[in-house]
Amino acid sequence: MAIQGFHEIRFPLDIALGARGGPERLTEIVAGATGLEDRNARWMHSRRKFDAGYGVRSMAKLAEVVSFFEERRGRLYGFRFRDRLDWSSAPANAVPGALDQPIGNGTGSRAQFNLIKRYGGAFAPYDRPIVKPVAGSVRVAVAGVERNVGTHFTIDHTDGIVSFQPGHIPAPGAAVTAGFLFDVPVRFDTDYLEFDLSGFEAGRIPSIPLIELRS
Repeated sequence: MAIQGFHEIRFPLDIALGARGGPERLTEIVAGATGLEDRNARWMHSRRKFDAGYGVRSMAKLAEVVSFFEERRGRLYGFRFRDRLDWSSAPANAVPGALDQPIGNGTGSRAQFNLIKRYGGAFAPYDRPIVKPVAGSVRVAVAGVERNVGTHFTIDHTDGIVSFQPGHIPAPGAAVTAGFLFDVPVRFDTDYLEFDLSGFEAGRIPSIPLIELRS
């Protein structure tokens, strides 16, 4: 499902690359009288938070953020954001390959597969939905053989769904894999951007909070 109220535009890349942030989870912990704990995950998926203020280095960039904020109407519209730490299906943000990530197995009739990125593997691997792949970056293979976009499959860059064309649907049991670059869907986490210009000129970092959106 596509994210509602979303502008398919990326936050200024040079500012994003200087941002701070990362994934957050919500774990409920109940400790008994004996000290034993009962731990439960309240969220199925992690949610990333960023502060883009660390990437603003000049008054011109500050004005660029204000313009971007105003066009998004504050928290009203979401947008794409490049996470400097994690933006490729390949390890260490290397160039993606068609065998990077398992996204499903063929049934002979299943035509659509959602992009995912898997973290870990030995104990409890986590499959993260990827809903904002970068246009032109998605590569797909079936049973280890790379397929051609447009001929064998199409990709919806607004929701991360791979759709195989009639006559090219993966056979039963065939492993479907993919490689891609991706953005994080976010919105501003405030309707009020407060800047102290004298403080900024003296080196104080402005706060520009962003939070990941879920579809």
